[in-house]
Formats: sequence, structure tokens, C-alpha cells
Amino acid sequence: MSVTVRFAPSPTGFLHIGGARTALFNWLFARHHGGKFLLRIEDTDRQRSTQQAIDAIVEGLKWLELHWDGDIVFQFARAERHAEVARRLLAEGKAYCCYATPQELEAMRAAQKAKGQSTRYDGRWRDRDPKEAPPGIKPVIRLKAPLTGDTTVKDRVQGEINVANAQLDDMVLLRGDGTPTYMHSVVVDDIDMGITHVIRGADHLTNTFRQVQLYNAIGAKPPEFAHIPLIHGPDGAKLSKRHGALGVEAYRDLGYLPEAMRNYLLRLGWAHGDDEIIATEQAIQWFDLGGVGQSPARFDFAKLDSLNGHYIREAPDARLTALVRPFLEKARGGQVDQHGLARVQRGMKGLKQRAKTLVELAEAARFYVAARPLKPDDKAARLLTQEAKAVLKDLARHLAQQRHWDEQDLEQAVRAFAEAKGLGLGKAAQPLRAALTGSTASPGLFEVMAVLGREEALARIADQAG
Repeated sequence: MSVTVRFAPSPTGFLHIGGARTALFNWLFARHHGGKFLLRIEDTDRQRSTQQAIDAIVEGLKWLELHWDGDIVFQFARAERHAEVARRLLAEGKAYCCYATPQELEAMRAAQKAKGQSTRYDGRWRDRDPKEAPPGIKPVIRLKAPLTGDTTVKDRVQGEINVANAQLDDMVLLRGDGTPTYMHSVVVDDIDMGITHVIRGADHLTNTFRQVQLYNAIGAKPPEFAHIPLIHGPDGAKLSKRHGALGVEAYRDLGYLPEAMRNYLLRLGWAHGDDEIIATEQAIQWFDLGGVGQSPARFDFAKLDSLNGHYIREAPDARLTALVRPFLEKARGGQVDQHGLARVQRGMKGLKQRAKTLVELAEAARFYVAARPLKPDDKAARLLTQEAKAVLKDLARHLAQQRHWDEQDLEQAVRAFAEAKGLGLGKAAQPLRAALTGSTASPGLFEVMAVLGREEALARIADQAG
């Protein structure tokens, strides 16, 4: 069977982390089986749907590199098709017009609550003659759902689940104004788009039984369903902003790499043995629904940071330089010139070893693009005593005579200078680092000197030596 799946977000807000994981699982399933991954924007809620949210969803998927097949399908544009199917069901006797007023329905629900019953439509217009309809009431169209027996869903994650049809009611297909409901539109769209597998959050599971009834009424085979457990915070509570329930664009702005996010989201509820670091190519080969667990996954920023650090260390230096540039320019408050970027790229090997995000990487790289004279931070300034400045003046004269400006020769030169002056290496190296970087922490000192180059390094030393 050829596989076709879809990601179908509602554009009422950003692409949150749960939605991003759902998109990833659908994308991986399609790529694993050589099938199609479609994108449908479910914008039937016209009051809450916004273009800004649509743009955020599209940009979020592009940043995660989850590219869909074909054009985006917009659900609202298919409203007439949805209405057509509802009217056909009405003509076939599989649906009926309900003339109950909102006030009647509210009274019905209040009476059910008073008796301790679950609130559900009681079928009052199911078998009544429309000729009995009160004047001026625009009816809704309801599905004539089965009253006896069970509806069964054989879920690929949750297992086989049965619900007695007596617990379900006749859901609305078309509202009184003729607009289709979300529950109806989803089924018609999935049929018309040839969806073979619906992979979505477990919060949609309760909808599935009514939707299966609608598939049966339409005469279409339901797709296979896979309802993924939700994501919780580290404390087991419902995921909130304090846990990491942010838009995907927020993770981009926090300095995470898309490949790290894909790897992390993959491991939120899916497993392949004890493997933690799983490249996307490998994920495509391994991913299937059998690896999805039934328990809620727990979001953990520490694990995400650790994974991101791994992918930063593995990334090419040129790519990291391009990615870190906007963060550098934001911190600097202006553009970074090509000389500064070249220094960052030359120094990237040392810079990326400890960084867990691009924000941290940019912070570590700031001294490479800083304008002269550098303003040392408080710790560095305390190292630049009059005695230290005198040492720096002598050291600068010594270094100016160096024929070769590479790490090994520079280390030998500084060590030889300290020995000749009767100083411990730290007495020379600590103020030297402060002068070159404006900080007491940096990549290897001699690596920094080599990356800065002779002219820039000597100029920075002279600035601080006075």
C-alpha cells in the first residue's frame, strides 16, 4: 500500500513543540515508506485563524526542514465540497435535519446534568417529520449514527479500543448557516486527499470514534490511526511555557539547530533501543509506529542542550559562522565586517567545543569581532594592574620579533619570555588573555593569538598596556 499522511494544524497560534513532533513523526513515516507527506491548514475557525499563524507554521516547518509534498491544502477553501457530502448523506437518509433551538439544547443539557447523566444530543429530531419544524428555524444537519453495537478503533499506538455506540450522539455535519463543522471537514478532506494513516496527538482520540462512524456512512474505508501520547513537563505536569511549550521559532531564536530539534523531538515518545543520537538519515531508515510508546513523554531542556551541543560540535565551521552572525550582530548592535567573520570562522574549532546553543557560541565569539580598544570585563580589568601592563609591554616587544605566528611557535615564545623574566607562565598568560579577549575565559590562548593574527593581536596588547 502506498502511504499518504498529513500534518493538519489549525492556524490559531504558533507551531508549538507538540505540533512539531506530530509533523516530524508524519514526515518520517512517509519518508520511511516512500510515501507522501501533505500539509493541510485547518482554517475553518475563521474568527481565530490568522495569516500570522499560518506564516509561523510554514516557517517553522521550513526551519525544521520538514518539507511537504505538493501544494498546501486550505480547509476553508473546500467548504462547498464538505457541504456537498453532508447534503448527499441527507438525501441518502444517513443524516437528518435537526430544528432544535440553542435554548432547547441548553435546557436538554441542564436536565441531563441534573440527573447526573453525560450531556449528549438526545436525538429528538432523528425520526421526526421536517413538516413539524417550527417556522424561521434554520436546521443543522446531523449524522444518523448507529444506536446499537460498538465502534472499534484499532490504533497503531493505543491498541484496539471499543466504544458503545449508545455513548455517542448524532454529531453535527452542517451548521444552521450552512457551514461545515471541523469534525466533518476533516473526514471529507482525508478521504479526498487519499490519507492512509492519521498520526496525531492522543487528545484527538475521542474524536476518532465519531469520525469512523462518518467514514462508514460515506462508504469510505477509514485510514489507520496512530494516536501519540502527549508531551509533559519534567515534573509530569501538563506542558506549559515554563517547561518549554514555546513556538518552534522561539527555539530557533534560542540558538538550537534544526537537526538537534529533530533528533530531540524524535526521542520524545519514540525509541530505538538505547540510541540517543540519531541522525535524520538514520531516523528515516528506522522510524515506524512500533517504536512509539504509550506513556506521555517528558520535555527536558538539559537533554535538548546536550544534543544541541553535540550537533554544534559536528557542524561545519563555515555553516556555524553564518548561523552565529545574526546573534553577533544583535549583541553588537550593528553589522560584523568580513575580517571579523573570518576570525570567527578560523577560531570556530575552539569556540564550538563547549557551546550548547548558538547564543552561547555567539557570546564566546564576541571578542573576535569586537572593535578596538576592547573594554575588559570586571575580572579581566582586575588582572590588568600596572605591573601586568609592564609585563605586556615587554611581551609585545618580544612577540613582535616572532618570525612565525602559529600556535606552537607562539606558545614557545611566551613560555621562553616568562622563563627569561623569572615569571610563572600565568603571570604572563593571564594578563595576555585579558588584553586579547577582554575576559578571563576563552578558547586556548595561543589558538586565539594565531586566529587574531600578528597585527590585531599586537594592537590589542598595545591598547591595554598603555
